[in-house]
Amino acid sequence: MNCVIFGAGAWGTAFSLHLNRQGHTVTLVPRRIEQALELASSRENKDYLAGHKLPLSIQIGLEAVPALMDADIVFLAYPSKGLADLLKQIGPSIKSSPTVKMVVSLTKGLDQKTLERPCELMSQAFGKIPVGTLNGPSNAQEVARAQPTAMVLASNADEKTLSEVQAAISGPSLRTYTSTDIAGVEIGGTLKNVYALGAGLCDGLKLGDNAKAAFLTRALQEMMRVGESLGGKSETFLGLSGVGDLMATAHGSWSRNRALGEAIARNASQALADLASRRDAVEGHRATETVSRLAKSRNVDAPILFCLHKILFEGLDARAGVTALMTRDLKSEI
Repeated sequence: MNCVIFGAGAWGTAFSLHLNRQGHTVTLVPRRIEQALELASSRENKDYLAGHKLPLSIQIGLEAVPALMDADIVFLAYPSKGLADLLKQIGPSIKSSPTVKMVVSLTKGLDQKTLERPCELMSQAFGKIPVGTLNGPSNAQEVARAQPTAMVLASNADEKTLSEVQAAISGPSLRTYTSTDIAGVEIGGTLKNVYALGAGLCDGLKLGDNAKAAFLTRALQEMMRVGESLGGKSETFLGLSGVGDLMATAHGSWSRNRALGEAIARNASQALADLASRRDAVEGHRATETVSRLAKSRNVDAPILFCLHKILFEGLDARAGVTALMTRDLKSEI
């Protein structure tokens, strides 16, 4: 198939390598023209995925609209804060395309202004073109190296189209399951970054294995509660886009969200100040703010989420936050 990927960060680049191995025609379209020229010249994404050469068979797109000509599947690997602008740019071309079978979001997070999920924004932009989201434990370096990975593709497409796209994405090193629970898969992919940041706080505070295990267990319960209130199905959060992605991101040494939590535990003001100068996105930081707003508007009981919000945005000391959670009113587990 003719596959186009918008966004040449670590994940977009790794996914282009995977699709190329599957034998598809692949066009990678970076966000910035300077990055596109650099990739076309060096054939390596030194800023985001160093050490992986891009085969000449992967085309580097300099402009969005020409890259979409004859596209079969379009993948959006943009940070959540940049997705809305991208949709304005490519929406008309995709909406009128006679060839695009599905547009798949690789984005994790909510729109900061509207609090809408990526697929909600995409459906508004693309009209009748089916949309989907691909989520699950998927470290970019491991996907680039063709290490075994399993993910879930949730979509509103008809069964035939969904099966075609599932088969196109799947291969010896990446197995794809399907779902119709777009809301659950997207909320799981968003919240796992929030709670992985919290797991990093546990590591940074050196609270021990008991505390981190307890934190993640209760975080999963809260993820299910928040997710259901936002339209997801409870069983989805026990799958790859929920607990699977949470465990990988909370424990992986490569995890930007876990690392930020650890840095905040050491020096909160410095860690949060350093965020502004980072090239890569740490989605858990933004997601804590957006999902907190949604949860509060719906009166959802989410003490961990709200505690993390106070630490990130209201200056609460991380260790004081742990004490506050540990001294809440006692209750039954389930």
